[in-house]
Amino acid sequence: MSHEREILLVEDNPDDVELALRAFRQNRIANAVRVVHDGAEALDYLFARGPFAGRDAEAAPQVVLLDLKLPKVDGLEVLRAMRADPRTRLVPVVVLTSSLEEDDVVRSYELGSNSYIRKPVDFAQFVEAVRQLGLYWLVLNVPPSARPGGAR
Repeated sequence: MSHEREILLVEDNPDDVELALRAFRQNRIANAVRVVHDGAEALDYLFARGPFAGRDAEAAPQVVLLDLKLPKVDGLEVLRAMRADPRTRLVPVVVLTSSLEEDDVVRSYELGSNSYIRKPVDFAQFVEAVRQLGLYWLVLNVPPSARPGGAR
């Protein structure tokens, strides 16, 4: 699959991070995967501040896989901040969470999530979900082109 841009995985559970990385490898998804472990770190990365101050803020990830239940800043606040900033407003965000709360589904879409996926408990199902995510968001989906002035 594409080597062009990276996947940003926002996940605080080390077991879920390892499962996701194994699933990417098993599905031969070659995009670089940047893992951040809480909402504050995700925002620092996306907006090139703090420990990521040297990163090009205009180089947005191809897709953000966002857990909701995060330390420091929750996933809904990350999503709200992304949609409020022209540099990240159009970056695809897939909420990938174990939350079964209907309110989380509704709020995610209200705040501009592109998709909401409940993490499968079974590894084989998780591998298949990642395969489908990779096929759609990294191969089939056509993102808007970068535009002058930082808007995407």
